[in-house]
Amino acid sequence: MEAPSRIGPLSLLIFLLASSGPVAAEKDGIDIYSLTLDSKVTSRFAHTTITSRVVNKAEEAREAIFQMELPKTAFITNFSMVIDGVTYPGEIKEKAAAQEKYSSAVAQGQSAGIIKATGRSMEEFQVSVNVAPTAKVTFELVYEELLKRQLGKYELMLKVRPQQLVKHLQIDIHIFEPQGISSLETESTFMTNDLADALTKTQNKTKAHIVFKPSLSQQQKEPGKEDTTVDGNFIVRYDVDRVTDAGDIQIENGYFVHHFAPAGLPMVPKNVVFVIDKSGSMAGRKMRQTREAMVQILGDLRPEDQFNLVIFDGHVFQWMPALLQASSQNVEQAKKFTSLISAMGATNINDAVLLAVKMLDDSNRKEKLPPGSVSMVILLTDGDATDGETNPKKIQENVKAAIGGSYHLYCLGFGFDVNYAFLEKLALENGGVARRIYEDSDSDLQLQDFYQEVANPLLTKVEFQYPDNAVELLTQDNFRVFFKGSELVVAGKLKSQLENSLLAEVKGQSGHFNSHSKPNGNQKIMNSRISTQNFTFQTEVNVEDKEKVFQSPKYIFHNFMERLWAYLTIQQLLEKAVSASAEEKKSLEARALGLSLNFSFVTPLTSMVVTKPEGQDQAQVASKPVEAGEQGMDGGFPEPDFSRRFNLHCPGVSLVPTSALP
Repeated sequence: MEAPSRIGPLSLLIFLLASSGPVAAEKDGIDIYSLTLDSKVTSRFAHTTITSRVVNKAEEAREAIFQMELPKTAFITNFSMVIDGVTYPGEIKEKAAAQEKYSSAVAQGQSAGIIKATGRSMEEFQVSVNVAPTAKVTFELVYEELLKRQLGKYELMLKVRPQQLVKHLQIDIHIFEPQGISSLETESTFMTNDLADALTKTQNKTKAHIVFKPSLSQQQKEPGKEDTTVDGNFIVRYDVDRVTDAGDIQIENGYFVHHFAPAGLPMVPKNVVFVIDKSGSMAGRKMRQTREAMVQILGDLRPEDQFNLVIFDGHVFQWMPALLQASSQNVEQAKKFTSLISAMGATNINDAVLLAVKMLDDSNRKEKLPPGSVSMVILLTDGDATDGETNPKKIQENVKAAIGGSYHLYCLGFGFDVNYAFLEKLALENGGVARRIYEDSDSDLQLQDFYQEVANPLLTKVEFQYPDNAVELLTQDNFRVFFKGSELVVAGKLKSQLENSLLAEVKGQSGHFNSHSKPNGNQKIMNSRISTQNFTFQTEVNVEDKEKVFQSPKYIFHNFMERLWAYLTIQQLLEKAVSASAEEKKSLEARALGLSLNFSFVTPLTSMVVTKPEGQDQAQVASKPVEAGEQGMDGGFPEPDFSRRFNLHCPGVSLVPTSALP
């Protein structure tokens, strides 16, 4: 089975290795005799526990290394080691407090850990401990994450690499969705006929249980050898039933979550300007993959859409004088144009983006943008600005002033040399998001996948409304656009004086055709054929009945909804802080820090101090590290869409960027 083309929102890699040998553990060294992963997914909130038990079979002390990758959007909530019956827990602290321990270690001449990317959607956690002969160690790590719906599916991906045969190897996944599970599938890149027999899946209307428990013989590549076939991705994809377009409200212990993903809405026309970097650094595979991706993306435009292209290096080139209707003829001409783009020259991001905005402004002024349509600029670049205006802050100011909240800007950073922090702020300040395109053999597919996420807007100006006397502490409750295949999520706390019902309204706008017949060929679409329609979705739920839903299942992670609310609130506070003023940023950081500590989340504002037995250097700190080239918490939040490494390896190593060393 081939590996999937996209990496899902929840990923895991776990493996242990002996300190003195290759990747596979030595037969008489550190042996993993039990490796279990237990994941409880309740209303899209995943609580995952990894437990690894090892024994030192050598005649001398050995170093056991617990190393795993977790989703970049996940927050570690707990880590502990049990050695000879004694538990050594991790303690989550404010970053400065953990830094004090690190500074003490540096003063003793100990070095910082190496921080590097480990995958598109993962960051690595690693801890090591010396194990006496015949001694046993249990490692346990817990993390939590809200699964995001993309292209119509929630995806849980477990990347399993024990690197040796394991006597007790088990993946145990429980999914509980009160709305009802509409689809469920599993996929694996390492599954053989023998391993398929180790997989069981049971499902009813609201629950699913997936167990993967291979025996030693099923794991074995060849009889008599220690090599294992369990090495790759184990994926679960699912979606839920949606009885009402107003969304589903779940309630537990005084908190609620409102999931909104209406079906059957008409597509909103879009006006999109693609801004493509053709500077010299894009030469070769980057440019070839960009051309291939653009041919597919242009082919996906609908006839009611409008589009244009801006190509730039040191100079800026406008394909057509104005936006064109996405007729088959215009699309074919655009494909021919993009197929001939060659890379050379400098990088003038400022003028390129401003030209794209001007094109949208001109069309808007001439009333050529359909009512209710969504207008967007999609920028693809692989480097810093080197021509025209080169000051990142000034470019951000220029673009924000030009867009003025009227359009969406999506920034795609190609490769690792790009200034991603700059692109992220540029996008977030202008109603969009930033995404890194990894320089790999499937970069064209990554580009297409991102485009598909924003290709089909369904609603604009979406607002969630609840009675003032019913709820408090709401997460974000208004959204500029809702896309097909995604989901909007709002969480909050119910007020104590609330009666036994909760009323919710969701309002939004949609641009749609007045005629039932859609245009085809080169038919021109007149604005009069498209009008704006206001939608109001309303639902009312019984609080007591909703509370009962989560009281009976034994396998769910109880009190999860308050943690879901905190998780979502922290994520949104961190995102807001990227483009906030200094004073506002300080307030946002303080709120996020308080929640991180109260709920024991390792976030960009907190660190986890891991204790060890006496004599094994106890000053080790796990943080969400900052990517090279980005600022720390005093100058900006780490990029939320990039893989980072938690590294707690070897004596006295603390996790900070090497650039931060004294």
